[in-house]
Amino acid sequence: MSTVVDFHSHILPGVDDGSRNLAQSIQMLQKEAEQGIEHVVATPHFYAQHDRPEAFLRDRARAERMLREEMARHPKMPKLSIGAEVYFFNGISDSDILSELTIDQKRYILIEMMQPPWSERVYRELENIWVKQNLVPVIAHIDRYIAPFHTYGIPDRLERLPVKVQANANFFLDGFTRRMAFRMLRRGRIHLLGSDCHDLMHRPPNLGDAVALIQKKFGPEMISWINSQEEEVWESRNI
Repeated sequence: MSTVVDFHSHILPGVDDGSRNLAQSIQMLQKEAEQGIEHVVATPHFYAQHDRPEAFLRDRARAERMLREEMARHPKMPKLSIGAEVYFFNGISDSDILSELTIDQKRYILIEMMQPPWSERVYRELENIWVKQNLVPVIAHIDRYIAPFHTYGIPDRLERLPVKVQANANFFLDGFTRRMAFRMLRRGRIHLLGSDCHDLMHRPPNLGDAVALIQKKFGPEMISWINSQEEEVWESRNI
């Protein structure tokens, strides 16, 4: 089976509401590997409203170090990259912390949005993340903000902005939203995929199942197109 990068996971141990401990993180990574996922980006939640940047970065680095040391003891682990899921806040485009929270220290940053509708000010802030900081916002789990019969015009607006759009595996796995997910992917309105996994039971790694559905629907050409979007992230200049 063709593979893609899991760009959204809460797999670092003990940092947020995701993996509780090192053993669970390893089991989650093993699940990813079993599904053919060869590269996982850890994106713990960052809330500027109550997270102190220094403490967050320290805790994330400690969890990453522990996890990498344990991964070295297990065969066939996916590649691990580090980022954050940054919750949108007023003035985000002027924040100095963003450069510390990008994916793999590249120029792409995962942004979690509030519930819609979004004001014009919000769209301007997203654009200004690029204009002011030369960073590309990746809109996390687009499926959380839209529904088949109520999109608030979000896909249209995002298409006109310098952003990438990430969708969760469940968008494709849920029979109610699958047609919409396929339609958006076909139109190039979804660029990156993620499991948004938090644990092994309630929100487990499941991206491999979604990739299999996408390949069955569109063939390997669509997986190759998603891979080309991923390459844009890895080929972007380091900060």
